[in-house]
Amino acid sequence: MNHVLCGLAANVSLPSELVDRLIAVADAEIAADLAHRADLSHAQAVVLASRVEESAVSLAYAGLLTAADVDPATQPDVALALLAECAGRPEWARRLAKDPVVERREKLAACSGLPLDVVEMLATDSDVQVVAELALWTTPETATRLAAHPHAEVRRAVAANEATPPAVLAALLTGEGLPPAQRCLVCDREETPFVHDPQCSRLDCDLPSGTSCDGSHESTRHETQQMAIRNPATPAEAVVGFAGHPSLLLRWALAGRPNLPLEVCARLAVDSNPGVRADLAENPAIDDVLIRALATDRDHEVRRRLAHNPLVPLDVLTQLASVTRIGATLLPRIASASPDEVEKLAESPNPAARMLIAQRRDLPLAVRDALAADSDAKVVKSIAPHPGLSEGQLRTMLDRHGVRVLAKVATNPDATPALLEDLARREPSVQKAFREIARHRNASAPALLACLADAQARPIAASHAALPPPIIEKLLTDADWRVVEAAAANPSLPLAVMLDLIPRL
Repeated sequence: MNHVLCGLAANVSLPSELVDRLIAVADAEIAADLAHRADLSHAQAVVLASRVEESAVSLAYAGLLTAADVDPATQPDVALALLAECAGRPEWARRLAKDPVVERREKLAACSGLPLDVVEMLATDSDVQVVAELALWTTPETATRLAAHPHAEVRRAVAANEATPPAVLAALLTGEGLPPAQRCLVCDREETPFVHDPQCSRLDCDLPSGTSCDGSHESTRHETQQMAIRNPATPAEAVVGFAGHPSLLLRWALAGRPNLPLEVCARLAVDSNPGVRADLAENPAIDDVLIRALATDRDHEVRRRLAHNPLVPLDVLTQLASVTRIGATLLPRIASASPDEVEKLAESPNPAARMLIAQRRDLPLAVRDALAADSDAKVVKSIAPHPGLSEGQLRTMLDRHGVRVLAKVATNPDATPALLEDLARREPSVQKAFREIARHRNASAPALLACLADAQARPIAASHAALPPPIIEKLLTDADWRVVEAAAANPSLPLAVMLDLIPRL
């Protein structure tokens, strides 16, 4: 792989005439980068697709090729890409529905807006995976028909399709009103009863681990129920009975459904499995009583997920932040806090509450400035990236809290070039800070040169436009290919160097 040319292919400063020259020498890797250029013209895309066949599919998905540019007989995969983007021709779908390659018929089955005769061909395809793919994406009418398909794998796909009518989804949960399935993927290949060994060593076996069939296609039927329970189109009254089901996977699927009745939530809140309780904890369907009960759950993940519930009361959230590792993230309840709540949290004696509100990036100036001067380093780390902070405020943070806040200060969008230079030279150094400085829009050449000494920051710094051109050119021969590509993609790479790097034919 020519990493220099791959980097040049992604360079936004590469002139159109040099793009043409690069197209003329492109291999598959270079073409992949060229195909993602925002300034690639239709004419250039056509030439690139004709030169490097592997790029044509990406170009089609990007909207750079039209139906007039494609021959479905010789470029079936490109034709499929245009059909997937609703930019192909109906006759292509009819041709591809008869394609001997099963994978192409599967891709066709996932396309929307297919002619009715093509849908009929795919619904009766000889390969069940093609029919299942159609069932997963098709219209309510066809989904209703395929719900009674003799193969259980097709029914499983219908259960996952959100366009499937609610009554049909309810029937798939119980099987009532539907003829029994006759086959599944397990009994298609094995004599029943059969249970697939999770440690199966057969190289030609592609059955999922643990699947089984005793003639009733139980593992596929179980997966069908999972899909239907997760499907938001399935009526709530059809799924509530699964709250006490012996299957953990079915209870787990139920716990994440919105609009669950409170009595069902109450049963799931005392489930023996913490994964079920964790999914329920983040579900807006639970009420204040259950929220407060789950806040005392013994499992850390349950409490962490509860903190992400948009309806969690602020007092509970503050309590959770004090005893649970939530991470540096803006929680939904904090994002929706009212002005009065923002002020109350910012003035809280509990640093966990102040840390939560400091994650907001739209705070009133007085609140922002008060948090920037906070005595707690965790609060300051949270507020440090807030836009609008002055250089003086950022330097005061560093003077008070040192390396604990250095990397976060480096992420502030208003950090000045002088401040970033000081951060890059600061001792003891903070490795993460080098990466933040290297990607900062205000980073100066001296700061970037310091970042080049750090192995993880080096590729990032090599792509920064503020890096001096002689340094960029030198990095084109770096031992790390990531640095080479980044330097070649640097928009400040001199035009004369670009000209020398691209071969002439």
